Amino acid sequence: MKKNKTYKPDWTPENAGDEFAVNIVRGVDVVKKNTTVDNKSHKRKLLSVDEYVNGVINFDRNILARTITLIESNNPEHNEIAQQVLQKLLPHSDNSLRIGITGIPGAGKSTLIESLGMYLIQLGHKVAVLTVDPSSTVTKGSILGDKTRMENLSKQDNCFIRPSPSGGTLGGVARKSRETITVCEAAGFDIILIETVGVGQSEVTVRSMVDFFLLVLIAGGGDELQGIKRGIMELVDAILINKADGDNEKKANISKADYENALHYLQPATKGWIPKAFTASAITGKGIPELWNTIKEFEKLTKESGFFETRRKSQQIEWVHRMVEDWIIDEFYSNEKVKKTIKSIEEEIAKGLITPTLAAEKLLKTFKS
Repeated sequence: MKKNKTYKPDWTPENAGDEFAVNIVRGVDVVKKNTTVDNKSHKRKLLSVDEYVNGVINFDRNILARTITLIESNNPEHNEIAQQVLQKLLPHSDNSLRIGITGIPGAGKSTLIESLGMYLIQLGHKVAVLTVDPSSTVTKGSILGDKTRMENLSKQDNCFIRPSPSGGTLGGVARKSRETITVCEAAGFDIILIETVGVGQSEVTVRSMVDFFLLVLIAGGGDELQGIKRGIMELVDAILINKADGDNEKKANISKADYENALHYLQPATKGWIPKAFTASAITGKGIPELWNTIKEFEKLTKESGFFETRRKSQQIEWVHRMVEDWIIDEFYSNEKVKKTIKSIEEEIAKGLITPTLAAEKLLKTFKS
């Protein structure tokens, strides 16, 4: 008989898989040091399509996390099963309010999400938090540290927090997050909070998958209006000045007035809705009920006007186009002829023997051939 051996895990966010995702939201150690496990049992078998579907619908946390891990996998076999699972979950989805939250680093997004999440759970809601962490463009690793900043929220039975590394690309944000939303909705979560990395163009991507989009800022950081790009402000449905407590409350109120004035000159992101600016303190909870009332007012107005449903449908169509673009890019760079040619063409560019335009044309001709 084969002897068991002592297994010391080397966990990373990328290889931890579903067991990591389940237990980290409950504050449980995944594997204790010096735990004895059998070599063969370490790798978990795939479930059947119906097992995934029934587990999600019945809110089995373990299977919920495993289903999301299946969706995030780049394995073709996993992808085929994942699409069958999603097809069966589709009739049980599209029943939540999706809220995107972005903001400058240090604005307190995670603390705000925890405060808002706790408030919503007290009101009887089920809250799923999807956080997209920035991945290193060098190592492709991701810190996935939001759990440590949402300690109280992660212990709630009616909350599920899922960190996902962005992979350093916008595709990493959009490709799997939309499908993860579908899974969470099928599991009964009626509020989906999506936190962006808060840098670059990821805000545009997340705007395309949520109903309400919130920009979180802080006062006292200099000329705030100069520091925020107009493009981002044109995407938002509300601006929240966080950390409006203590000595900072006066500065926050001044910033609120500045942003309210600025919003009057911008085209609203949502038809029929005038974006608002207000203050809050994620630490004390002050302003959180007002934030939620604003979101509910937004939902009521857009559903009555029909824009809520119209936006959802247009987002689905846009999703298809984005996936086609992603797949074409993947096909291009995985093409064997392209992989053989690209290195020599890069060397020609580096030596100044060919222009970038001609280099691109050569690669495209290689791909087409």
